[in-house]
Amino acid sequence: METENEMMKKFMILLMVLAIGVALYEQTSADKNVYVMVIAIVIFMMGMMKLSSKTPSKNQDKEKDDV
Repeated sequence: METENEMMKKFMILLMVLAIGVALYEQTSADKNVYVMVIAIVIFMMGMMKLSSKTPSKNQDKEKDDV
């Protein structure tokens, strides 16, 4: 059974893939809608921030030593 964090991570990845798909589809269409593209990019960037916030910094050890 998956934990809630794993399910949320999969949901965020799916949402990001859908947002990029919509942005790419909108880019190739003849009648481009800028608002749809901006919203898709914002969703993608927010998803990246949420997923990368769990990644530890490579300077984390140095910060602990400085304290």
